[in-house]
Amino acid sequence: MSIVYTCFTTDVIHEGHLNIINKAAKYGEVIVGVMSNEALVKFDRFPTISFEEKVKMIEKLEGVSKVIRQDTIMYEDIIPTLRPDYVIHGDNWLSGPLKAIRNNVEKLLQKYGGEIIDIPYTYNESVQLTDTKMKEKLAMPEFRRKRLRQALKLRPIIKALEVHSGLTGLIAEKTVVEHNGNLDQFDAMWISSLCDSTAKGKPDIELVDMTSRFRTIDDVTEVTTKPIIFDGDTGGLTEHFVYTVRTLEKMGVSAIIIEDKTGLKKNSLFGTEVAQTQDTIENFSAKIKAGKIAQLTDDFMIIARIESLILEAGMDDALNRAFAFVKAGADGIMIHSRKKEPDEILEFCDRFRAQDSDTPIVVVPSSFNTITEEELAQHGVNIVIYANQLTRSAFPAMEETAKDILRYHRAKEVDDRLMPIKDIISLIDTL
Repeated sequence: MSIVYTCFTTDVIHEGHLNIINKAAKYGEVIVGVMSNEALVKFDRFPTISFEEKVKMIEKLEGVSKVIRQDTIMYEDIIPTLRPDYVIHGDNWLSGPLKAIRNNVEKLLQKYGGEIIDIPYTYNESVQLTDTKMKEKLAMPEFRRKRLRQALKLRPIIKALEVHSGLTGLIAEKTVVEHNGNLDQFDAMWISSLCDSTAKGKPDIELVDMTSRFRTIDDVTEVTTKPIIFDGDTGGLTEHFVYTVRTLEKMGVSAIIIEDKTGLKKNSLFGTEVAQTQDTIENFSAKIKAGKIAQLTDDFMIIARIESLILEAGMDDALNRAFAFVKAGADGIMIHSRKKEPDEILEFCDRFRAQDSDTPIVVVPSSFNTITEEELAQHGVNIVIYANQLTRSAFPAMEETAKDILRYHRAKEVDDRLMPIKDIISLIDTL
């Protein structure tokens, strides 16, 4: 009997999956691959159930002969071994990022004469309702809040992109790219105080109060599902910080990063050019402890940002602070630098990892932006935050458009560089 292979990435079976199995059964023995969660998070929604639960769910379906594990987005680990006569999939992989997967399958099957069967993608009211419910489940605080800790176990390095609105949140949520035969996407979102303040036309000096910043979180959480890392600046007074922790937890935020400085906030990239005061190890440790005592779940993370390298206090000071803050309960350490080269960041990571192999390390490569994620991961970095690139790319584009409209007294000259409004609207889901 011919072998027919299909791969599922779903947490719930709907009419579309049953249609694929029924069509596949007409061609031969149906073997269903279940994509591992480690592979799944690279390009699809975050799983809400375990891999084992998915296997049991699919094994019960009529027409399924066998269920196997697929450990990669592409099919290199399956097709050469299984040698299916047919690979069946919905025709939604004929275009967009998923086309890279189809091309990969086609190339593998051509080696021995296997065939692809493209099935018209099932998308009716019932399937749409199922998809909507799954997205809403992923967006619920109790699911979203724990997702950063889960992702740290599934991904070699977490990529977080700055967002400051619902629309930028959708960009971080839905952008998937194909590069060199692989698919990838962002794993988390960073709500930066700098970009949040800038979007509101306010200076980055903690002038925008927490209530206003929480509204930004609301805008983002209403339309996305990915974990959120919140820029908490200094955290404010310890008595206020504990309430911030509680509120962020309830909203479904995964982590807050607070920096060990005091007084009026000045952006770290100014370094020693402006007066900036670093908090004492004792005071900042007390703030971390208070926040950990206040939190209600084990999911939420408090990450300590160390400014020693920014303020030229030295590597030993940075390391002493890191170990002290971990001892105080910090769930991660962010080390920052404004130098163009990553040397001091890598030295910190290597020396920290020599004594602590578990605590997550976070970096923000805004200045030292030539180093790759892979290189950072080799030195023990777990989270990379692209902290302001969307804001910095949007501003000059909008400013130039405004200038050209003034120059030419019409919009014709700017039209070629504008995204069609229908493409923007397509990002936004409708119920």
